[in-house]
Amino acid sequence: MTTTVAMLYPGHAAEDDYSLIESAVSTSAAGIRLPVVITDVDSDDHTVEAMAAVGEPDRLAGGVRRAGHHDPAAVMWACTSGSFVYGYDGARRQADGVAALSGVPTSSTSLAFVDACLSLGVTRVAIAATYPEPLASRFIGFLADGGVHVVSLRANDIETATEAGALDGDGLFGMIHAADHPDAQAILVPDTALHTATWITGLEQEVGKPVLTANQVTAWQGLRLAGLSPTTPDLGVLFRQRRSSTNR
Repeated sequence: MTTTVAMLYPGHAAEDDYSLIESAVSTSAAGIRLPVVITDVDSDDHTVEAMAAVGEPDRLAGGVRRAGHHDPAAVMWACTSGSFVYGYDGARRQADGVAALSGVPTSSTSLAFVDACLSLGVTRVAIAATYPEPLASRFIGFLADGGVHVVSLRANDIETATEAGALDGDGLFGMIHAADHPDAQAILVPDTALHTATWITGLEQEVGKPVLTANQVTAWQGLRLAGLSPTTPDLGVLFRQRRSSTNR
């Protein structure tokens, strides 16, 4: 039996991370699919206004309709800034709206970051953000409302999701090193437009602490919502321990 978690993904940037994650988790749990369903985007600018527009209900509803033919067991809104820009309660309402339309458990990348931190017992984090500071700083309050304290934020002023998608491994490792802080229990990398799936384990070995990335936590949360907890050595500490499912 195949279990499908549909990823509602805005535009095109690093959506191929999900096929890599699917391959990694399928080594321990056969029959997992993580199809990407592209949602409409007018602008991929990393501004508060553009990212709020990306997460508007009509765009998500269109994605849900297109996801229906996959018969998903869960749906994820695979966008960090397009969820945290609404605030913690707003992101919960956003996810609840998608769940009402899809008829299956639903969450978003921002909510997944909070749940991933709590699952690992992490309450103090550093953020390595692609975004400019006005957008990146919105994530601090969001995490605080979820019980996670930000000890440092590094905003890298990448202006668009397209530019973020072109960042290579050297750039990613540089971002992580620049963002790390001795008081941080983990480093968060909040942009689903950023390719990270092939480098997570290496990043954790480099900094000696968990590195939680947007596409990684999105897949992890979606699988939990679908009642699965596959393990793999290839996607960091988050995927090396079994956790109970959740509908949070």
